[in-house]
Amino acid sequence: MTKRPLTAATPVPVASIDGASVRASFPAAAVVGIGASAGGLDPICEFLAGVPPASGFAYVVVQHLDPLHKGMLPELLQRVTRMKVIEVADGMEVEADHVYVIPPNRNLGFEGGRFAVRPASGERGFRLPIDSFFRALADHGRERAIGVVFSGMGADGTLGLAAIRENGGLTLAQPPAGARFDPMPQSAIDAEVVDIVARPADMPAHIAEWRGSQEGGLPAQAAAQRDALRQLFQLLLKQTGANFSDYKLSTVMRRIERRMKLRQCDSLAAYVGYMGDNPAEVELLFKELLIGVTNFFRDPKVWEYLMASALPQLLAEHPEGAAFKAWVPACSTGQEAYSLAIAFNEVLERVRPTARYTLQIFATDLDDDAIDRARQGVYGAAIEADVSSELLQRYFMPAEKDGYRIRKDVRNTIIFARQNIISDPPFTKLDILCCRNLLIYFTAKLQEQLIPLFHYALKNGGLLMLGSADTPGHFNELFAPMTGAGRIYRRLDASIHRVANYFPARVNSVSIPSTSEPSNPTMNGNLQTQVEQLLLKKHAPAAVLLNVHGDILYIHGRTGAYLEPAAGKANWNIHAMARDSLRHELGDLVKRAAQTDGMVVLRGLIQRDEAGKPSHALDLTAEAMPESGSLSGTLMVTFSSVPLPREKRRSRSTNPQVLELEQQLAQARLEIQAVRDEMQTSREELKSANEELQSTNEELQSTNEELTTSKEEMQSLNEELYTVNAELQSKVDDLSLVNGDMKNLLNSTDVATIFLDNKLRIRRFTDQTTQIYKLIPADVQRPLSDIVNELQYPELEADAHEVLRTLVFCEKQIATRSGGWYTVRIMPYRTVENVIDGVVVTFINITESKLLEAQLRSMQKGPGPA
Repeated sequence: MTKRPLTAATPVPVASIDGASVRASFPAAAVVGIGASAGGLDPICEFLAGVPPASGFAYVVVQHLDPLHKGMLPELLQRVTRMKVIEVADGMEVEADHVYVIPPNRNLGFEGGRFAVRPASGERGFRLPIDSFFRALADHGRERAIGVVFSGMGADGTLGLAAIRENGGLTLAQPPAGARFDPMPQSAIDAEVVDIVARPADMPAHIAEWRGSQEGGLPAQAAAQRDALRQLFQLLLKQTGANFSDYKLSTVMRRIERRMKLRQCDSLAAYVGYMGDNPAEVELLFKELLIGVTNFFRDPKVWEYLMASALPQLLAEHPEGAAFKAWVPACSTGQEAYSLAIAFNEVLERVRPTARYTLQIFATDLDDDAIDRARQGVYGAAIEADVSSELLQRYFMPAEKDGYRIRKDVRNTIIFARQNIISDPPFTKLDILCCRNLLIYFTAKLQEQLIPLFHYALKNGGLLMLGSADTPGHFNELFAPMTGAGRIYRRLDASIHRVANYFPARVNSVSIPSTSEPSNPTMNGNLQTQVEQLLLKKHAPAAVLLNVHGDILYIHGRTGAYLEPAAGKANWNIHAMARDSLRHELGDLVKRAAQTDGMVVLRGLIQRDEAGKPSHALDLTAEAMPESGSLSGTLMVTFSSVPLPREKRRSRSTNPQVLELEQQLAQARLEIQAVRDEMQTSREELKSANEELQSTNEELQSTNEELTTSKEEMQSLNEELYTVNAELQSKVDDLSLVNGDMKNLLNSTDVATIFLDNKLRIRRFTDQTTQIYKLIPADVQRPLSDIVNELQYPELEADAHEVLRTLVFCEKQIATRSGGWYTVRIMPYRTVENVIDGVVVTFINITESKLLEAQLRSMQKGPGPA
């Protein structure tokens, strides 16, 4: 199945309004989104320190923060950059050369070119603010958006980077080996959504180069470089087996231009040369062209109509019950297929029919990696935005990394496989075909071939679901829109001349799409195809393609006369579906064909009717497919009816030995059939026991996942604590600096000072105090009365208690035992919250003043009378 590539939005031309140039599609400043969690402070600082002055970008930092703690991130980042660092407020304008920091417990987006701050959704430990902002940035900035992921736990940011990359923007991540916590960058790199892996200090240079390549422009007209484009398509076809010549040229060129910018190639020919020397680049371009946009219940109104009207009508048309089949081409990572399965189960839950209904879904895609992820059925916590909590509870189980795993019974209704809708045969006899937003990426010629093919694949009255931008075109006699359904159509019973004359076939060469098509068919074109198809339908024998276990992979022609569904649980094995008259001979034929290289033929096998009379003869052939081809490991079995041979009259043998041998042969056949039945029963019992063991294993796994969830919650809290600890360490450093300044200030005043608490215990003292009190550092928290001093001031404690009671300071001149004098001042100690928390006692040495005062008094008295 060909997967739909994404297109980057084409910039709107610059328009002049009253002399002012305005670019309508982009904000005034290109935005660089920076996502980080635990351990992210250092790489953010390293990145901002490397940003040159006047870079022309606005930088938005989204970090996991404690919602109950006021962050200091703006103050910390302001130290490493000359750009203005501010916390984002709702409605704030986006300005270049500014750094914006997300507020705690908030999600960030854009509205009308300004920031939009919204309350965070989700429980603590399960919020994904980085993914939320990156998605908003992808919608807002399109190909000018840039996303960066640094250190952190979990996978937040991976889906957001995917959205930025899908819209043509640039995505970067630091090397996991250089991150303190590597899960976030490792998750993004593993998901293949990162364009550049570089050290934080080197990223500004890469971003500047990217912007330069955008402004310089690249050639967008493939017509001028058809030879180079043809060579590029040949490289893709040779290495990946995918032909992109039927994709719209503008769509393909946008994705090619993006890779050219990343590889610094100034021409398409240079890029093709680079691809020829680097096969890995071919794979990267292939992935680029196959980036799919998908999510659960996309376009909710379409799914609401499907569950409210279309599916109930389909059930009502089969009141006796039915086994429906559906096909979801371009399923990408499986969200659309699982959405259809959930919708069908929801309808059954609402209608609660008495008959039994089942839905088998075939989901296909061209990308093997996407198919593998779809088979696992594991998705991140971001699906909470698309799937309601009730559906999450009913159809999902908790998975690792805060994600969700689809329930096993829903998963078992879907078969995922790799298929290319352009070159592989379609599924047939379908009741529902869900092909959404795929046709818009194909040329008009290919669209006109696929719509009749969809008609051929569907049953009469089947449902065709198309995307919001897809339509059946002018094929009004093939499909009719359902009233009020949007893009849901019902198949009509059209004339044989209007059904598909195009059947996919493997392509061997690549051609560039042409703007003109030949008006008259030739024998090498449509006419030849029609003749071949007519001969195939009328003269080719019925056939089935089997794997080595006998499971039917493909059916051609009408095989109802030879095969019929087995009773009970659906079983597509040829040994179970073969009719009784063919079972033994067909089993032996398949076994011999698997052991030999040539074709094994069984001719003239007589088939009898219910009365036991010969009805027709049958020729069977079985052949193993060549190992070198695409059908290696399979067997082709054909059924061809032939006339009954003329009966030869013969008398029944009277030889007793012959009669005995015939009876033994009949008995042996009965015994073989009984053994086969017993083996089938044993096989089913073993399968049932295996399912029970798997169920038990899933219950144990569910218990383990619950324990893992608890561990992940603790890990998430640890991330927040790590961030708080980083801010706290910065505060401690600031406090140590201030404390040093304060200590030097107090010592430089040469004033002895003692700080006491409410119980007059020592909290701190200056160095000069040791001249009055015999203090050492270990005396902190000791009562002041325990310390020996030189003061003749026994009332010190009483005066201190009085100051605490009245809050009026006390000042006295006190003599020392050594003849010195001090001015002792006792004042209340007030905290920054204006709370009294002890007293401050200062001692100012006034010994010299007292001596001068005594001398002055003695001089004023003069000499006494003689």
